[in-house]
Amino acid sequence: MGQLASLFTGEAPVGAPREGPAPRAPYRILLVDDEVNVLRALQRAFRQENYEIVSAANGEEALELIRTQPFHLVISDYMMPGMNGGELLKQAKTLRPDMQRIMLTGHADVNAVVAAVKGGAVYKFILKPWNDEDLRVTVALALEQYDLIERNRRLQRDNDTRGKELSQLSQLAFNNRSRLAIMLHKRNHLTMQQMQELCRLQQSRREPLIKILLEKAWVPEGLIHDLLKKDLMMQEAALAEMAVDPAVAALIPGSVCDRQWVLPLRQEGRRLVVAMADPLDVGLIDDLRFMSGLEIEPVIAPVSAIREKIKEIHGIAGDAAVQRLETFFTGSDPYEGIEIVIDEDVEQISIEELLQGTEEPPAIRLVNAVILEAIRLRASDIHIQPQTKNVVVRYRIDGVLSDKIHIPQQLHQSLVSRLKVMSELDISERRRPQDGRVTVRTPLRMVDLRISTLPTINGEKVVMRILDRNGAVQSLNQLGLLPADLEKVKLIVQKPQGIVLATGPTGSGKTTTLYSLLKHDATPAKNYVTIEDPVEYQVEMAGQVLIREKIGLTFPIALRSILRQDPDVILVGEIRDLETAEVAFHAALTGHLVYSTLHTNSATASIVRLLDLGLKPHVVATGLEGIIAQRLVRRLCAECREETALDQEKLRWLGSLSAVSRSYRGRGCAACNQTGYRGRVGLFEVLVPDDRMRSLISQGASTIEFTRLARDLGATSLIEDGLTKVNAGFTSLEEVFRVLGPQ
Repeated sequence: MGQLASLFTGEAPVGAPREGPAPRAPYRILLVDDEVNVLRALQRAFRQENYEIVSAANGEEALELIRTQPFHLVISDYMMPGMNGGELLKQAKTLRPDMQRIMLTGHADVNAVVAAVKGGAVYKFILKPWNDEDLRVTVALALEQYDLIERNRRLQRDNDTRGKELSQLSQLAFNNRSRLAIMLHKRNHLTMQQMQELCRLQQSRREPLIKILLEKAWVPEGLIHDLLKKDLMMQEAALAEMAVDPAVAALIPGSVCDRQWVLPLRQEGRRLVVAMADPLDVGLIDDLRFMSGLEIEPVIAPVSAIREKIKEIHGIAGDAAVQRLETFFTGSDPYEGIEIVIDEDVEQISIEELLQGTEEPPAIRLVNAVILEAIRLRASDIHIQPQTKNVVVRYRIDGVLSDKIHIPQQLHQSLVSRLKVMSELDISERRRPQDGRVTVRTPLRMVDLRISTLPTINGEKVVMRILDRNGAVQSLNQLGLLPADLEKVKLIVQKPQGIVLATGPTGSGKTTTLYSLLKHDATPAKNYVTIEDPVEYQVEMAGQVLIREKIGLTFPIALRSILRQDPDVILVGEIRDLETAEVAFHAALTGHLVYSTLHTNSATASIVRLLDLGLKPHVVATGLEGIIAQRLVRRLCAECREETALDQEKLRWLGSLSAVSRSYRGRGCAACNQTGYRGRVGLFEVLVPDDRMRSLISQGASTIEFTRLARDLGATSLIEDGLTKVNAGFTSLEEVFRVLGPQ
């Protein structure tokens, strides 16, 4: 346990040796503000951080400190007497380009602030009054950026140094032993004197023989190719029409390709096909075999085509050897990359290396920052999506995804490993999807995270569903039901037995509705039991069962066991298959009230879905007491809502030109983060079967017949409910169109 505890506390494992690199000096932060109280408040915000804080009362004093002392970060107010914050940070950038710069402002001159950001003088600006937690997260990310820049600069210096060394070695190490001159001499295309001159120049200049031969123009390149193709049966590669895998190209450094006029094209098992200007250079072939670890199969190609393709792949022009070697030093071993493609496998990284990556401060700080920011913004989901050049963190806020954070690609693996360790997943398994959960205590509140990983071509994508453990169950009156539908629902929950279904796609609020039904008129005289995966609300009066399929605790097994617990009301998280449906309807027909969910698009479609699962029509007709189909739309912000003109085109798409007499929009304000929306409200379609409906169900009627009868029964459709809420100002016409689409 001591070894695992260190992953979360950051402390050394129990019994671990204390040797290691000396701890780095604390980050130095310069605070600049002309108000003493503001400086004190900033210092208090960082009192628990291991930062060295220095303060200055104005821009001139701050510049003097920057000239004489090193700082990692400067936080400056904008409005100050004399030199303002924008000018200060601009000069600070000139003095110390690597130092991160944050502007703290309550000034209304947005143009000046934005100009400072666009000019590169400001890493980020924070508005007064600030939130201490937001400020600490922003500073942590800025310091992380500083470390990344320093690390990249060190790597670049190492690359430059090694590039020069390899460039020199490439000129000395390759042993060119071409038989091309001998072949041309035997065919009377070169004289003995010319052949001896070629050998002398090659030994003195240490360049490929083909390069010297073409430079002398003693034999045309086309003649050489004809001889190689006809006499030696060499294959010719059409490079202009070929796409070379970057991992294959990386098997031979760009500097070698450019100097020796060779280019790896593809790997076939243990053979590497290489385009060569001189395929008779046996010494070069031996060197390429040693370098790549593969058998070399040479093919011929024109020199101009080889050089053009090298330039396309490596960005090389002329003899710039240092720039050509980036592919040799960046990324993992290129040979491993080839094995990945052929065997459809991933590069093997030891568990020790993965665990070590999770203990690095960047991984811990990034995970904490991502989760805290999601909770602060009231996000329901966190998406960590790797892309080609970086990793994007996206938050689903009020049902809509938006990009919030961009993370360097090199931090992706340690970030994912950290999340896997937290949720007790297998960090060494990166080829299969995994699911886990973890409880996180934050300064804001305690939440449960349901974590899902999915392998993609750019790396593992992670999605986290945020479940608030302390979230209060809403009453039926708070759901947003229209008065007529509310009366129907209140009638349904009074039934002593039967099954009530909440239907809709994922994320439409079905579980919230079921808990509202469960809570309504709940009394200690009844036994309430829930079966869920995961448990989304904590309810003291109910016995809540968490499904664990890994140990065999599935919905049907748990439901059968619950029936022996003498329940009155049962909540089943989801009906997924025939077995669960049969047990749920059996419970409904034997004196229990059952609440459950189903993934269908409408109330009437739910009936057909139950029949498709394999349930007998008379069982569905007898046990079904009500269906609530629903969607969630964003609620207009009450602080900035204003009336706007009707969008006639949207109304036509929605199939009604007369149902809406007025429309509203959210202007955007601080309360709603400038989105115009805050929170969500439900759209509902409530269907309560009568005898005619039960008769149709028993007959196995179609969806069209069910829908026609539902309209006769007075059931309000989702689109009608949405347009009513547009009229009332709860949501906007655009939002209803986004969720329901054209009708």
